[in-house]
Amino acid sequence: MKSSPPDVSPIPPSAIEVQIRLFLRYLRLERNMSHNTVTAYGRDLNRMLRHFNDTDGPTHPAGMNRDVLMDYLRALRQDGLQPRSVARHMSTLRSWCRFLVDRDVVEDNPAAVLDMPQTARKLPEVLSREEVDCLLKAPGLDTPRGMRDSAMLETLYATGTRVSELVHLTLDDVDFDRGVVRCLGKGRKERLVPIGEVARERLLLYLREARPFLVRSPDARGRRGGAAASLFITSQGRAMSRQGFWKLLKRYAERAGLDKPMSPHRLRHSFATHLLAGGADLRAVQALLGHVDIGTTQIYTQVHREKLREIYDRTHPRA
Repeated sequence: MKSSPPDVSPIPPSAIEVQIRLFLRYLRLERNMSHNTVTAYGRDLNRMLRHFNDTDGPTHPAGMNRDVLMDYLRALRQDGLQPRSVARHMSTLRSWCRFLVDRDVVEDNPAAVLDMPQTARKLPEVLSREEVDCLLKAPGLDTPRGMRDSAMLETLYATGTRVSELVHLTLDDVDFDRGVVRCLGKGRKERLVPIGEVARERLLLYLREARPFLVRSPDARGRRGGAAASLFITSQGRAMSRQGFWKLLKRYAERAGLDKPMSPHRLRHSFATHLLAGGADLRAVQALLGHVDIGTTQIYTQVHREKLREIYDRTHPRA
């Protein structure tokens, strides 16, 4: 006689796991946070959940207290995380615990009494104006791809947008008459950023000579189009991705002879630093970058002062 199959019913999620899911849903739907930001919060909280599971920790938020959270943070440090990364995990914990208090899941915020680790604020790495010039000249203008890549690089440096904002631009987001680009930033906040004459001309060239050709290009399966509203598209007629543009940027950095790590955010840092070096107002730079807190923008003034000091030490006869 055959025995009955064992019970393989799925294990129900713990109360902490449920509250993590509700918190991420809240960030996505009510706070309108980007997919990447919500994913980062989820990654941090799921790491905490794994730690609790491995150490027989609490299964309900009410079981968390200062000692439990401090034990988790010690484990992060023992795993080799730098103070900056530990501080990020603490920030995630505080946000989640505030959510739990607001939803009456717990009475007191167990993360409120945690001390943030002291971290040295790292200055953004920027390109010099000469390096930016070399990078922007790297794409050729004799092919549709080159015209597109030149337009993307010029637009990125001219506006200081985040790479996610750049690749999500649509045809309707560029107002050539007013000379502005509409960007949708973090929290889906909209801002208008001016574009310079060079970026404007490269965009017009791309739209006139290159994009119609790329739209008609079939992909590997013979399909055509698929990115009718996207401003920047691939050679397969699809919307450009963050990863795709990153690869293009690295290739052009190598072609330009730039022997330093390259990322789209480095051009954003360069945009802000060069504006301040040229005399731009800090509040104006804050608005252009879409920063909520001006303290985030002030780091670029430090970069500018560091550069001035370097020039002084190198050129003054009595430095």
